[in-house]
Amino acid sequence: MLRGADVVDAGGRRRADVVVADGVVRAVGPDAAADAPVRARVLDVSGCVVAPGLVDLHAHLRQPGAEEAETVETGGQAAALGGYSAVVAMPNTDPPVDCAAVAKEVLALGRRSPVEVAVAGAITVGRAGKRLAPMGELAALGVRLFTDDGAGVQDGALMRRALDYARGLGVTLAQHCEDVQLAGGGAMHEGAWSSRLGLPGVPVAAEEAMVARDIALVRLTGGRLHFLHLSTAGSVELVRRAKAEGLSVSAEVTPHHLVLTDAACAGYDPIFKVSPPLRADHDVARLRAGLEDGTIDAIATDHAPHAPEAKDLPFDEAPPGMLGLETALAVSLSVLDLERALACLSWRPAAIAGLAARHGGPVAEGAQANLCVIDPAATWTVDPARLASRSRNTPYAGWTLTGRVRHTIVAGDAVVVDGELVR
Repeated sequence: MLRGADVVDAGGRRRADVVVADGVVRAVGPDAAADAPVRARVLDVSGCVVAPGLVDLHAHLRQPGAEEAETVETGGQAAALGGYSAVVAMPNTDPPVDCAAVAKEVLALGRRSPVEVAVAGAITVGRAGKRLAPMGELAALGVRLFTDDGAGVQDGALMRRALDYARGLGVTLAQHCEDVQLAGGGAMHEGAWSSRLGLPGVPVAAEEAMVARDIALVRLTGGRLHFLHLSTAGSVELVRRAKAEGLSVSAEVTPHHLVLTDAACAGYDPIFKVSPPLRADHDVARLRAGLEDGTIDAIATDHAPHAPEAKDLPFDEAPPGMLGLETALAVSLSVLDLERALACLSWRPAAIAGLAARHGGPVAEGAQANLCVIDPAATWTVDPARLASRSRNTPYAGWTLTGRVRHTIVAGDAVVVDGELVR
């Protein structure tokens, strides 16, 4: 039983105890303790918030193929510590998730994770952008999100066919928006800082051109499309207009694109290299505004672990990516109030991922008990050595953050208690 907290979900905030038994919420209310089973474990959560578990739309768990950086198990542990009850594993593994066999492997690995691991399938075979992957075969396994993340589908005609096919299957495509010809192999945002540092830049047009193209394709096909990790002011405006038109599009932003700018790259530290790149101050401002007005639906981590030797390369040679699962909530709370942050981290991404039947729903009697308990006033300092990930490439090393997960409950089981994994 969770006693003495405020409950926050899509229905608002209220003071209540929460009783959990047999994997579900048995009672919620100020007198719910009377309904607790005899000898029920009691967690005093006074001063905390009980919320639906967080759902990450965009996590790179690296398995199979890059277990030196992360595994499904260690990524799941990081997710649990961050308050997540479910994550969507991206398909850019080796081999990629472009067939049923690899999807089954990742799903099997996920059963050993403390959180639910859903799998995103590739749009194209090998994520090579040449021919469509067997989406029907993957959808039959329960895959609901398809993306070539790490690479945008460059062929517009192929993307049109993918949207048509996906519409018939009732699944969602998710696009990493980057025109590779316009990006030109750039290492950071094209602007004053890239000029000053002498590093090749990625113009905002590389992202915005593909966002505009794919909005046109959604209009043409009636398909459903989710935009991954948007990073520019122009992309936000394009999505805003598409939604006003009634098109079936959604969008996410990462925590790091909300708090970091291209100025972070001034020291040539590859820890700040990410794709899409950290942008300029006005882009960050428009991303935040997009969350505030609902243009951007979700915050997704784009958790991208890399082994230390990979990030030790020169900036323009190092792979892009940052850790995010354990810090996402606190970083989000630095720019949003708690209620809005939870909407963007829990029930909205759950709906986009097709996981709303189990995750992100109201904290109510009969609901599956996927919950997190947050101490919104707790302060903590990010220590890379203490993170659960196999990798250490966090951009927040040494930062003091406010807001921390105390407990995480998945399918009724406490997998994190007092900030520690239950093993």
